[in-house]
Amino acid sequence: MDFLFWTIIVIMFLIAFAGLVYPIIPSVVFIVGGFVLYGLFFGFKQLGYTFWIVEGIFTAVLFAADYLTNLIGIKRVGGSRAAVWGSTIGLIAGPFIIPLAGIIIGPFVGAVLAELIVHRKDLATSIKVGIGSLIGFISSVFAKAVIQLIMIIYFLFVVL
Repeated sequence: MDFLFWTIIVIMFLIAFAGLVYPIIPSVVFIVGGFVLYGLFFGFKQLGYTFWIVEGIFTAVLFAADYLTNLIGIKRVGGSRAAVWGSTIGLIAGPFIIPLAGIIIGPFVGAVLAELIVHRKDLATSIKVGIGSLIGFISSVFAKAVIQLIMIIYFLFVVL
């Protein structure tokens, strides 16, 4: 039975990593869900207050990394807050409009359109902002992957 329980927990963690490229999947929910399932299956005794505080801090860092990497990528090339919002909307809508490629094209197009429409910037400047958005997104995926991996390693360190 332990094998089945661990398989379910691992699947939760794998779904969390899928959320890196499909932002509609709430990665943190699946990671924390894996922790909670461990507690339900094996008992919460090993998952003390320190564990939950540390994981809570990592969760906050995860959210901050997601927002800040996108913001820095766009601001570094002169983009506006509208470009950040456009990039975020493109990130969510992109995979639905263009499966697979939409995850890359969505944030780029969203940022470009936001700069063109909201701030009436020229096409070259808007494309530069779109590239900054894309770099921010890729940086965000990398940062979140590292943080999620650390969260899972810490969990395994505590329970094994």
